[in-house]
Amino acid sequence: MATKKAAKQSRTRKTTAKATAKRMPTASSVVDEQLAKYRSMRDFGVTDEPAGGHKTAKPSELPFVIQKHAATRLHYDFRLGWNGVLKSWAVAKGPSYVVADKRLAVEVEDHPMEYGGFEGIIPKGQYGGGTVMVWDHGTWEPQPGHSFDEGLKSGSLKFILHGEKLKGKWALIRMKGGRFAGDTKPGAKPNWLLIKEHDDFERGPDDPPVT
Repeated sequence: MATKKAAKQSRTRKTTAKATAKRMPTASSVVDEQLAKYRSMRDFGVTDEPAGGHKTAKPSELPFVIQKHAATRLHYDFRLGWNGVLKSWAVAKGPSYVVADKRLAVEVEDHPMEYGGFEGIIPKGQYGGGTVMVWDHGTWEPQPGHSFDEGLKSGSLKFILHGEKLKGKWALIRMKGGRFAGDTKPGAKPNWLLIKEHDDFERGPDDPPVT
């Protein structure tokens, strides 16, 4: 009797586990959801930008890339690799090593990880039409004691860059009135400020700018 009861309980556990597994999103489905907006804004039969979704090896370190983007207005696309996508901001004047400089950084749609190596010309008429070139790249890490996920919610991201041009401590601070990441309310654009924090890499206002 006990054996039959144990077998029944085992079958119940297996059935429950299978049902739970079906309901749980896979890593690829989560990435697809994050990239839905990015894909909806582009015609991949026209632009050479990567659609994403290809299986890639999980990087041992978190990547970052900054792309100089000569679109309608020249700006710098600042991207941090996180949870299978590149979290992205458009920085109007580019990063500055001067702590007093606060660069406007407008959060844009998540980009695929493959976009980190993209260089080329986005055709006229396509979203972001213009020339894209990699300006800096490397790895990054959250500053000790700072959670990136919590920072996305609270509007305060603290991180360390290990790039060829950009190094040391930096911060992205969401401006008051900016929406939470992921909020798709029409017309609501999240504005952040990209700021260099005090460390051995900071520069003074009279020092030559990073180019």
